[in-house]
Amino acid sequence: MVGIVILVIIVVLVLIFIGLYNTLVRMRRRCDNGWAQIDVQLKRRYDLIPNLVETAKGYLKHEREVLENVTKARQQAIDASGVVDQARAENFLPQTLRSLFAVVENYPDLKANQNMIALHEELVSTENKISFARQHYNDCVMDYNTKTETIPANVVASMFNFGPREFFELEDEAQREAPKVDFTS
Repeated sequence: MVGIVILVIIVVLVLIFIGLYNTLVRMRRRCDNGWAQIDVQLKRRYDLIPNLVETAKGYLKHEREVLENVTKARQQAIDASGVVDQARAENFLPQTLRSLFAVVENYPDLKANQNMIALHEELVSTENKISFARQHYNDCVMDYNTKTETIPANVVASMFNFGPREFFELEDEAQREAPKVDFTS
């Protein structure tokens, strides 16, 4: 009888262990998927930026530095790898886009250009999608990190190297918002 009780306890512990391991794997995959969704939206934005620059280029002949800064910031963001590097690159890119849109404000013909209006709307939409993807990713990271730090999952996590994930955080509060430009005035 004691042998059966011990066997049942061992089976239950093994099932709990397997369940915790599988939960950690699923949560890690959700984090990976969340990061992939951010990456998709960032690539979408990076694809929009050259079109925006090309549309503005003809009008902004005297604003070459602004266009070069946007192009340089885009390339730095594309070349970034990992959450921390990507967050650093994302701290610089919105600043350059804001400076471009500020310059655009001084050119009424460019503000009224249908391509510029459409590109701006697409960029704002993409910025919103990036924001939602960041939120989803950070929620997944929070859940995963909490699980890996709480008992008894932390035992399984440490045995199988389920290390903490980094949040996708921006340094400047103003950069957390999509660039705002009013082409109607």
